[in-house]
Amino acid sequence: MNKNIDMNYLIKTLTSIIMVYLSINYSFAQATASATATATIVTPISITKNIDMNFGNISVTSSGGTVILDPNGTRTKTGGITLPIITGTVTAAQFTVSGQGNYTYDITLPSSSVVLSSGANSMNATSFTCSIGTTAGSLSAGSPGTQTFNVGATLAINANQPSGSYTTATPFNVTVNYN
Repeated sequence: MNKNIDMNYLIKTLTSIIMVYLSINYSFAQATASATATATIVTPISITKNIDMNFGNISVTSSGGTVILDPNGTRTKTGGITLPIITGTVTAAQFTVSGQGNYTYDITLPSSSVVLSSGANSMNATSFTCSIGTTAGSLSAGSPGTQTFNVGATLAINANQPSGSYTTATPFNVTVNYN
C-alpha cells in the first residue's frame, strides 16, 4: 500500500510541477503593449474667384499677334497688335484660396487653350501663368488660412480679327490641392 500512496503522491507532485512549469513558460512567452490612435481633420481647401480675366481693348492689323497679360495685370503685345490709349478694363484673374492655416498647396492652371468667342469669331487664350507659381501656395496662419493670387494668359489674335466683344462660353478652371 505504501507503494500506491507513494505512486499517487508522485503522480500528483509531477502533475503539479508540470503545471507550474507550463504556466511559467507561457507567462514569459507573451507580452502586451498598448497604443492610441489619433486623427486630425483639416479644414477643406477651397478656391473662390474674385476677379475675371480681361485683356482690355485691342486693335489688330492685317497681321495678327498676341497680347500677353501677366499676372500683375500688365499687357505686352507682339506682331500687328496695337494697345489703344483707352485701355478699357484690364485685369488678371484673381482667386483666393482658403483652408488649413500654414498648409501648402499646388495650383493647376488650364493646360489647353481657352476659346473666347464673339458670334462665329473666336480667339484662343493659352500659356496661363500664376503670380505665385503653381507649387508655391502657402496658406497664412489662422483659421482658416488664406492666400490670394492672380492668373494671366496669352491671347492669340488672328490677322484681321473681326471687331466684337469676345468672351468664354465656358469659364476656365483653376484647381488647388493640398500638398
